[in-house]
Amino acid sequence: MKVVIVGAGFGGLKLARKLNNKPGFEIILIDRYNYHQFQPLFYQVATAGLDASNISFPLRKVFQKSKNVRIRLCHLTAIQPDRQQIQTDIGSFAYDVLVLATGANTNFFGNTKLAAHAFSMKSTVEALQLRYRLLQLFEEAQCETDEIELQRMMNIVVVGAGPTGVEVSGALAEMKKYVLPKDFPELDFSKMHIYLLEGAEKTLATMSEKSSAQSRKYLQRLGVEVMTTTMVKDYDGQEILLQDGQKIPTTTVIWAAGIKGNIPEGIAPELIARGHRIKVDRHCRVEGFSTIYAIGDLAYMETPKFPNGLPQVAPVAMQQAKMLAKNLIMQERKSNLKNQFVFEYRDKGSMATVGRNLAVVDIPKPKMHFRGFFAWMIWMGLHLMLILGVKNRFFVFMNWLYNYATYDQNLRLIFREFDKQKIRTTKT
Repeated sequence: MKVVIVGAGFGGLKLARKLNNKPGFEIILIDRYNYHQFQPLFYQVATAGLDASNISFPLRKVFQKSKNVRIRLCHLTAIQPDRQQIQTDIGSFAYDVLVLATGANTNFFGNTKLAAHAFSMKSTVEALQLRYRLLQLFEEAQCETDEIELQRMMNIVVVGAGPTGVEVSGALAEMKKYVLPKDFPELDFSKMHIYLLEGAEKTLATMSEKSSAQSRKYLQRLGVEVMTTTMVKDYDGQEILLQDGQKIPTTTVIWAAGIKGNIPEGIAPELIARGHRIKVDRHCRVEGFSTIYAIGDLAYMETPKFPNGLPQVAPVAMQQAKMLAKNLIMQERKSNLKNQFVFEYRDKGSMATVGRNLAVVDIPKPKMHFRGFFAWMIWMGLHLMLILGVKNRFFVFMNWLYNYATYDQNLRLIFREFDKQKIRTTKT
């Protein structure tokens, strides 16, 4: 069985590993990058807490001893179901089974100005771009003599108070408190404002009421200005315009307000559900196809427990990959297809960290809630377990230990040139 897997995120990589060296399978794993990215820690790369290599793991190293998994670095351009093949920028690939695990990208909801000027964090490259932007911005601010322009540069706006928005806001607030005043003594950081904008009534809206309330309390303790029930209308690179007419002058907007599935060409419009996701059945099969599957953030699956679709989180992708691997093995062995597994998401809980010793954790069964230092330790332990590679785990742990002991980060390095004329208006 020739299985083509497009995307080496949590779902695609898990599926490839489950089918690794299984007799009867030939696997082609396709991705734009030659490494797996640990997305939950992008914000720490962006705020100089971790090196990008610490949360990235070479795909070829994962499958060095594999007899049946081959990796191709390319972009998927189109699916041709009638020919059972896909088109990429390096050629076509035939398949018996196609698994789409292309994940999701930032959703700017059609606003081209926001897309042009705001920063997102959906890849290691974007996280590094944001880091360089922030560091270069303060370098430029030291030479700024116009008070209005200086304030614009000192205002940072984060849009979206989900886990990513909360975590990056907290990390920026800790940089403002512990790191930046020592690096840039000429600047008055009491004038630096970090705004967290959220359209809903609370932060961490998908978590419990306790977690939402406590995360907001933690953020405000760190000095973040939390603005809920606040919708963004536009952003031109100089001012962010809110729906109520209020304006916030800023040259840096971090967009964490929504995602949309990366749907390739060849998927019919009637198969696209809200959130730009592909409709699948309980076996992860794309509706109307017997040989095309979708998993993870790209897949829209309704279940009795989740009638509005499964959450777009890593555990869903990994659990779907495990189930799909079992079903494909049954197919290859010509087992009774009526006995195939049906997907049911097992929610093991959710968590978010706000800052040093500050985190919230919700566990559904048994129903438990943790906060503060203990929750922070749970958050760190789980993320260390999920990172690929013993070396990466070691360096992440050592970085965290160093940061905790010194209240400092040692990765504030700019490895690219910036156009000084454009730094204030574009992402360069």
